[in-house]
Amino acid sequence: MTETRTPIQQPVIELMEEISETDLDDLCTAVDEAVVDGNGFGWLKPPERSKQKIFWRGVITMPVRELYCARLEGRIVGSAQLVKPFPNNEASAHIANITTFFIAPYARGHGLAIGMLEVLQQSARRQGFKNLEVDVRETQKAAITLIENSGFVRWAEKKKYAWDGERFVNGYYYTKDLEEVVEL
Repeated sequence: MTETRTPIQQPVIELMEEISETDLDDLCTAVDEAVVDGNGFGWLKPPERSKQKIFWRGVITMPVRELYCARLEGRIVGSAQLVKPFPNNEASAHIANITTFFIAPYARGHGLAIGMLEVLQQSARRQGFKNLEVDVRETQKAAITLIENSGFVRWAEKKKYAWDGERFVNGYYYTKDLEEVVEL
């Protein structure tokens, strides 16, 4: 009797230049779980699947956005976008932003968030950006810890940054000087 072994798939962060229907379904499932957990980058309840798919397909087509996805055991379990300034924004051409940064609750604890943040920093630095910025709700304690431990500096706090369905929460704005980031 021969034994068949299933190879273990390592966690990976990848730039998505196109997205298959299976990957899109995985991403939408991860978003649903993150939104229910309170990390919905604007959504208070999971949006209809069709609207989510339109959103993510749109992200892929935008030249100023890079969509990175985290995979665990071959499935997409999180994302982040590196948002670059539009070409007409010469005054802020040195700044890139991070948005839609999340890891689904069932995939946390595998180093994917810190890996994602590192990949975003390296990509922004290679593209010549001098600063990387991210904003986060005050209630997202794990994200705040990750961001601060990764060398981002809080430069502002905004009152009534977001409505969580019951009350207003403040938001924190962070920046990191990419000239201090070491190329890997």
